[in-house]
Amino acid sequence: MAGDGRTQERVRAHYEIEVELADRLRRAPPEERRRLYGEVYDELFRRVPDHPQLVRREDSGTQAAYAERQVALIREFLPEGGNYVEIGAGDCATVRRVARFASTAAAVEVSADIVPSDLPSNVRVVISDGVSVPVAEGSADVVYSNQLMEHLHPEDAMEQLRNIADVLRPGGRYICITPNRLSGPHDISAAFDDEARGFHLREYTYRELGAALRRAGFRRIRVAERAEGRAFARLVRHVSAINAKAGRKLEGWGTRVITLPLAPYLGIERLAAAWPADGVNLRPLRRLLGITVVAER
Repeated sequence: MAGDGRTQERVRAHYEIEVELADRLRRAPPEERRRLYGEVYDELFRRVPDHPQLVRREDSGTQAAYAERQVALIREFLPEGGNYVEIGAGDCATVRRVARFASTAAAVEVSADIVPSDLPSNVRVVISDGVSVPVAEGSADVVYSNQLMEHLHPEDAMEQLRNIADVLRPGGRYICITPNRLSGPHDISAAFDDEARGFHLREYTYRELGAALRRAGFRRIRVAERAEGRAFARLVRHVSAINAKAGRKLEGWGTRVITLPLAPYLGIERLAAAWPADGVNLRPLRRLLGITVVAER
């Protein structure tokens, strides 16, 4: 993975280990995958001690800033005192912050060893087999996952979506962030392959994910967007130089989340699919193709 500071030899070693473990998951029957999800990730981090995820966890400032961005998104949809569920909670940096304004928060993970022990009293750690969501049916206001869908076997992903729909109350929302296949691959394969071969067992398009969500029982699917990035920051500076009040108002608007219909993004995907690969990887198009959907139960 170019730019992560490792030598090409170390990246190659990571790639070979991850492909080996991912193939083990891809070939395994469903009942065996339930056991393997936790095991293969534990083995990956043990055999690849310089894995970027492990390195990032040591940078508390970067982790905190990233978590705060996720919380700002979640807060747009989770009512004060609502019930929150995060699937693939990891180090729980996001859950910990959401717990400040949620009534209850559930951190769903495949291994208790992954999550910290010093969590707020209203946070409950829930152990899953990688597919189940062991939370009371109809109890959650928001379920959230970030960079999770692509790590599931396609058969298991569909089952998990149905489980997520079951734990949401009527009108509850599932916020799903996942990379778009058209600008991928987005796992370690990016350095070597044209398609994901590592732990991204399947990367999705808006069209594919939207269809899967509807099959799982979600009735309204929107795309969440937020004005941000260097171009927006430059615009704020220019407006502020002319009128400070207008600049502050524009900056505040940029932190808000808006939801848009799915249809325009399906059109963008059709265009992207017809473009050369280099065109799809242009920064503006990559941003438009990054998937953040809000699906209503």
